Amino acid sequence: MEKFSQFRDKGSGISPFMPTSTPASALFSAVHVFLFLFRLPLFLSYVGLYFLFLHNLPLPVVARKLLLWGVMGIPGIWWVDLQLDGVKRGALSQQPPSRVPHARSVVAANFTSPLDALYLAAVFDPVFTISYPHTRKVRRIGLFRAIGMALAPLACSPSPEDSSSSGGGLTDLNTLLDRYPGRVIAVFPECGTTNGKGILPLSPSLLGVPADVAIFPVSLRYTPPNVTTPVPGLAAGASFLWKLLSRPTHCIRIRIAEGMYNTTRATTNGASVSASAASSSSSSAAGAAAVAAGGDVMLEERRLLDRVAEALARLGRAKRVGLTLQDKKAFVEAWKRGRK
Repeated sequence: MEKFSQFRDKGSGISPFMPTSTPASALFSAVHVFLFLFRLPLFLSYVGLYFLFLHNLPLPVVARKLLLWGVMGIPGIWWVDLQLDGVKRGALSQQPPSRVPHARSVVAANFTSPLDALYLAAVFDPVFTISYPHTRKVRRIGLFRAIGMALAPLACSPSPEDSSSSGGGLTDLNTLLDRYPGRVIAVFPECGTTNGKGILPLSPSLLGVPADVAIFPVSLRYTPPNVTTPVPGLAAGASFLWKLLSRPTHCIRIRIAEGMYNTTRATTNGASVSASAASSSSSSAAGAAAVAAGGDVMLEERRLLDRVAEALARLGRAKRVGLTLQDKKAFVEAWKRGRK
């Protein structure tokens, strides 16, 4: 819409916060209503049973993953197109375990939908975290909150309780890796959802990863793309449920890049990047905005974040954008005023 043109990225013209919709004919609308009414009580009952009871039981990891695949099976998420970057189709089984996210590694995933966390949990059983734009600290969360993050109000900075010394406060990825050596750590470095067309400037939280731990950029895309939730809120949640349960099937396209390593933890000399050096190292608005969002980030560290962001953009056929969460907050406010 023209009235939201100020929220388009100046370099690419992409509006990463605009909700996506797919048209349907009158005949298919009747089918969608039937599917939604049939699936809704089954889906809500299964999800409620899992998170209120089964999730708290000491079940084996395999059993928990099967239950989560059941959650995805009810709305018709039958087809998963998984591919490793640079690996030919049909050769996945020949790849070593180190080629995919494994114990004591980090998944850096794009963030578009509540389905992101659900799929990652069903495949990797990771420890989920919240990242913030202006700090390297993260907060560990459970699966239910990781799913809700896609519909929750934006968190542009840590809340006061996050900075406390209690067990629920902020920590870094290095500490979580030491605490959970047998688990994958999942990070959503964009800190907020998009419609999948753009990659926001990344949080510096990934800079807390040790030099010997692999960071795997993971891109998740959906067909149809209307299950993305770039606008948070209860209305977005209701719309998401309708789009999820009313269509016969959904497809998830997953692309996993080769592992990257934070060599800056071993080579950095402690000198921070000046404003002129940071601006000269980036030729796009996305790079300049990323430097501002990262705070006191060194040049080599910025290169690591750029590599992860470029991988996410390339795998997801998206563009890096210079818009930040502050721009998204302004967009959400304008969107709600426009809807009223």
